[in-house]
Amino acid sequence: MSAPPPLQIREANAHLAAVHRRAAELERRLLAAERTIGAQAERLACHDQHLRAALDELGRAKDREISALQEQLLSSEATVRSLQAAVDQRDQMIQQLQPRADLLQDITRHRPPLAALLATLEEAEELGSLPASHSHRAQLLPDGPGPPLGNNMGKEEGQDDQDDQQPAVFGTTV
Repeated sequence: MSAPPPLQIREANAHLAAVHRRAAELERRLLAAERTIGAQAERLACHDQHLRAALDELGRAKDREISALQEQLLSSEATVRSLQAAVDQRDQMIQQLQPRADLLQDITRHRPPLAALLATLEEAEELGSLPASHSHRAQLLPDGPGPPLGNNMGKEEGQDDQDDQQPAVFGTTV
């Protein structure tokens, strides 16, 4: 075999040198890419760790809030039960007092006529009884039957009216 011509050897050497340079450049770029990818992977892992920690904290905060809300719900339910018992007790008291309230309404509805009657009775008490001289003569009303107007009921005919005579008293117990 014969030796290749020098031009061909120079071209081959230049080509090998170019391939070697290209391989070296690609290796540098590969190392840079690997460093970049490693740094990105480290940053992503760190970011993922922070996100997991934040997610865990959110979960714990949610659990605390749920616990606080459950306690508040139990407290509110106890308050509602207490208030409902108070309402039931007051309803029972209202039912017990309703007949008395109805009676008081009836009394207030009848009060004006009763007040007029009491005023009339007081006026009659102020008038007093008839004097002794009129008590035997005017025992009945002029135009009809009726009880004597004096306070001598229950006395016998021969008794002395002046010794036993008492003023007429119209009593009320209202």
